Amino acid sequence: MSEPRGLDARVSELESRVAALEGDAPPAAADETAGAGIVGYQGNVSVGGGPIDWAIRYDAAAALRIPSEQLAEVLAALGSPVRLALVRTLLRGPTSTKELEAAADLSSPGQLYHHLRALTGARVVEPHGRGTYRIAGPKVVPVLVLILAAADIAGELG
Repeated sequence: MSEPRGLDARVSELESRVAALEGDAPPAAADETAGAGIVGYQGNVSVGGGPIDWAIRYDAAAALRIPSEQLAEVLAALGSPVRLALVRTLLRGPTSTKELEAAADLSSPGQLYHHLRALTGARVVEPHGRGTYRIAGPKVVPVLVLILAAADIAGELG
């Protein structure tokens, strides 16, 4: 039986998070990552249902080895203007399907569920009670960082 996909990347991420919390440099194999550097992000926000503190530091070379399929699924889920509108609405806190449908200017519940399926499949969004969705607290800052990074790449932060 094969090892679960992405296990090495998940273990590496957990090790990096522990190292960041303890104030240590992330673990790295000297031969692979010497001089590659560290990338990271952090945030202290009051969106998405409450105050959230988040920080991660990650070895730059290790980031290049994270499996592409999972990254592409998240980026594709956020790559639709309609889905981005849904995510922006959900960043304000848990939201009902009726409110999401109106916020994204969708004409049918089927359209909404099509987009929600992509967002939940990518683990960006999750159900939160009956007929309500949310972005889980630990994902709020990473989602905001993705939006900010995309705006930076697009030249919108000028």
